[in-house]
Amino acid sequence: MSLDKTLLFLLLTFPLGGLYAQSTDSDLNVLIAKAVEISPKIKMLEAKQRAVENKIPQQTNLPDPMLTLGLMNLPTTSFSFSEEPMTGKTIGLSQGIPFPGKLGAVEKVLSKDVEIVQKEIDDAENEITRDVKQSYYDVLFIRKKIKLVEESKKLLENISEVVRTKYSVSSASQQNLIKVDLEITNVNDVLFDLKRKEAEQIEKLNSLILDNSEKYIFTDELPDLFFIDFTLSQLDSIAEANRPYLLGLESAESKAVEQQNLAEYDYYPNFNLAVQYTQRDKIAQSNTPLNDFFSLMLGVSIPLNYGGKVSAKVEEAASMKELYEAQYSMAMQMLRSSFGASIAKLRSIEQRIQLTEEGLIPQARQNFTSALSSYQVGKIDFINVIDAQKNLFDVEIKLYDLKTEYLKEVAALEFLVGTTLIDKSKFNN
Repeated sequence: MSLDKTLLFLLLTFPLGGLYAQSTDSDLNVLIAKAVEISPKIKMLEAKQRAVENKIPQQTNLPDPMLTLGLMNLPTTSFSFSEEPMTGKTIGLSQGIPFPGKLGAVEKVLSKDVEIVQKEIDDAENEITRDVKQSYYDVLFIRKKIKLVEESKKLLENISEVVRTKYSVSSASQQNLIKVDLEITNVNDVLFDLKRKEAEQIEKLNSLILDNSEKYIFTDELPDLFFIDFTLSQLDSIAEANRPYLLGLESAESKAVEQQNLAEYDYYPNFNLAVQYTQRDKIAQSNTPLNDFFSLMLGVSIPLNYGGKVSAKVEEAASMKELYEAQYSMAMQMLRSSFGASIAKLRSIEQRIQLTEEGLIPQARQNFTSALSSYQVGKIDFINVIDAQKNLFDVEIKLYDLKTEYLKEVAALEFLVGTTLIDKSKFNN
């Protein structure tokens, strides 16, 4: 095979894209599950939730009864139990009883605390999912770019050998040789930078799963890319139904309502029920036996609302409800702003991806093929072929970058709404 044919063979066998394949995202799901499982933040919140749960039995049961032992009317001159008929030994038992329904109201308030902490856990998982997805997509696409760069480098090194051979027999110019060497140097620089970025993202992923920073992270094939299409009102509805942070604010608002109901019980009395038994000895002087006594007493607190303390407690709960309503509205306002920016960004990236796939890549491939044909018939120098190949390479790298950016923005948007959007979107493959 002649050197020109060898050169053409090398150029023609260079892959012109087509590196995409379906992905099950199995490695991604494993990473997310592990990051959630070992997250110190989630473990902290789970401990907090257990602590809150343990408050419920503490504050929703009757207080301990009170046992009393006493001596009644013991004469100070003799301290005798058989001298005076009023003298006796007493034993009593009393039980505090809140107004009916008050303990149930306390339980409702504390149960809301458990709900609120659960939403904090859910939102922490939501945040971890976003962080893992974004770093994973960075690693995945960087590795695909590395593969493409390494194939380009291999092609250029093979071409370099052919050019050096042609240069040694004066069939190629020194300019051709320098051009190829320069391209190899540029590709090496790109490759070093990509591997640095890969190491950084792997270290970030390993930090999320609390693993050795040098541990290898396995990745799937490139995922199918679906373009999502939502309006602001649709994203609002999805977020209201799914975002744990918003659901937590709703629980906090409900808690304030329950606190107000609980505070209103302070307008009603609490009770104290007591029983007492008095044992008396017979009178020694007359040898007269005395009857024992049994007593039953009911105490009722008088809720006077001194200084408006009860009404202030009710107003405090009402103010907390207004606070959480305003906080919810503020959160939705901020989310709507983020939704608008995210939708605009996704649509822009989508248009650029479509332009690249439908316009730039076909044009770059056509330019590359045309350059090969022109070189084959001697119309242009092979440097023009290298330039056409480099242009195709740059366009494919750009496409990888755009798809990475798109998937990362989808992950960010899914964090904001609190759920995956792919299953809820009209697919535009």
